[in-house]
Amino acid sequence: MRIFNLFKRSHVKCPRCQGKGFVDWDDIRRLNRQLKWVPAPCAYCDATGKVEKEMLSKVAVDCMYLTIDLPESVIEKIKEGDEETIEKGKQRELFVDHLIQYAEHHYLTQNMDAESIATLYLNTEAEKANFSVTKEELIKYIQGVINLKKSTLN
Repeated sequence: MRIFNLFKRSHVKCPRCQGKGFVDWDDIRRLNRQLKWVPAPCAYCDATGKVEKEMLSKVAVDCMYLTIDLPESVIEKIKEGDEETIEKGKQRELFVDHLIQYAEHHYLTQNMDAESIATLYLNTEAEKANFSVTKEELIKYIQGVINLKKSTLN
């Protein structure tokens, strides 16, 4: 019976969802992924609560781009360490970080509301962005940035 255990891969409790199979708001705050993730089944462990030990050295637990809404083929590329896919994820994270900083700056220094910031962004920054968003999505997202900033200031 031991011979079969040699071929069995070693699994550990998923460090992203802490074995629940679902990433909740507590996990999102713990991993500092507010404004970047929403509660959902865990993409790191495929909602099983367990990951192979090797996964821990291949993919960062807080890898922003590894989310459940990606096509399975992209998820597998990330987990396999595909450099092009990982670079695309890094570019996406830089885009989101820039958008958060942009919204925070205009909210704090110009006292602008979400709609005004979105309009300004679309008129001045959207051409340079690697990713596109609709005005409605942008307003909603910027409102989330503002709400989070308000809660941290209080």
